[in-house]
Amino acid sequence: MKFSCEKSTLLDAISIASRAVSSKSTIALLEGLRITASNRLTLAGYDLSMGIRTSIDADIVEAGEIVLSAKLFGDIIRKLPDDTVYVETDEKMLTTIKCGRAVFNLVASASDDFPQMPEVDCSREITIPQKTLKSMIAQTIFAVSDNEAKPIHTGCLFETEGNRLHVVAVDGYRLSVRRETLDPAPEMDLKFVVPGSALREIERILADDAEKTVSVYPDEKHILFEIGSTVLITRLIDGEFLNYRSAIPHDFSHSVPIDAREMITCIERVSLIVSEKLKNPVRMTFDGPVVKMSCITAVGKSYDECPLGEPVEDLEIGFNNRYLLDALRACGDEPIVMQLKGALNPLVLQPVEGDKFTYLVLPVRLKSGE
Repeated sequence: MKFSCEKSTLLDAISIASRAVSSKSTIALLEGLRITASNRLTLAGYDLSMGIRTSIDADIVEAGEIVLSAKLFGDIIRKLPDDTVYVETDEKMLTTIKCGRAVFNLVASASDDFPQMPEVDCSREITIPQKTLKSMIAQTIFAVSDNEAKPIHTGCLFETEGNRLHVVAVDGYRLSVRRETLDPAPEMDLKFVVPGSALREIERILADDAEKTVSVYPDEKHILFEIGSTVLITRLIDGEFLNYRSAIPHDFSHSVPIDAREMITCIERVSLIVSEKLKNPVRMTFDGPVVKMSCITAVGKSYDECPLGEPVEDLEIGFNNRYLLDALRACGDEPIVMQLKGALNPLVLQPVEGDKFTYLVLPVRLKSGE
């Protein structure tokens, strides 16, 4: 095998494919990248649950396929000067990497035993702008559960109904729903759960470009995301996802327009005395045109006030500061309403107009003196 490629292009491909490489594995090959030189240069990583394959343009002099340590290969390319990189492997698998005056000699592995990624049935397709999917993942992934006792909630539910796509995450304390219109609409309604770990990698790969699209192909057990010249394949999670529609209340005592940025700033200030060891809730006391926020921990007390769009009387409710902040930040710059019923009922955040998102946060039962 023999090829040359620009350092920046090669490094980008290594960075993308390495996201699916095992950092520590009993199978040494899983810590490597499969490098295939044919019409284009293709790099692939696969940890048996998620695989990423990306292709780039390169000057292919001699076709071939090898496996190199992902970490070592990435570290070498990263430190090389910004110039053309030349890679050559002989019949004894000795691989020479040259760039400028730098030369490295590595022993590569044969690719025969490198596991093949699963084949995915591409008959069912969802096409969506990359920027849209990126924002849908970013605005729901924070509510994905990390509790392996209920694996189904360690992923996001993707559900299509006609031309509408719903992405849902839940962890037992909060729930996030993002909705978008698809054009074109899928040929049939689809429902599947994608692991949160894979979605975090997809979010990093997706471009912030409304002109570029991503094609999503779910089958029975796996799903394939085609993002330009990069393909990500991962297992789907089996199980019964929460009936999120019935979990969202529709009967509220108060529907209050709020300035999300101002409320975030107030909660952040009050939360300065909260830490991993001191997880006391933020107490919110609604008193007419303002909400009074306070917190008491072993290190001291904090207090602040935030104005409301409409007055709310005689309501006191407590929240985990991080859960409420995550939901408020996910709202972005949209004008939003905070919907409340009582001290033990969930708080719901929704846009003033439309149904682009719904965020639900469960309250914390307050104790006297907290």
